[in-house]
Amino acid sequence: MPNTKQQKKRVRTAAKERLENLRFRSTAKTLAKRLEAAVQSGDKNQVEAEHRALVRWLDRAAAKGALHRNTAARRKAQAARLVSAGKR
Repeated sequence: MPNTKQQKKRVRTAAKERLENLRFRSTAKTLAKRLEAAVQSGDKNQVEAEHRALVRWLDRAAAKGALHRNTAARRKAQAARLVSAGKR
């Protein structure tokens, strides 16, 4: 239990940050699933758009600290492999 005013503020701040981080992680997973579905469908324009959106979102999440930069880089590499495999 927070005893001081500053501790109460930190609890509020941490709750907001936790929700923001959850939003970044959840959206990244959703965009990855959309990319996978686009690769399965074979629509090259949609694959390109979904890949660009995913990479942009992962970069933003890493910059904000919601994802570790190595995690973001790994997921971007996985997405790039998925896209290149779909082009064959």
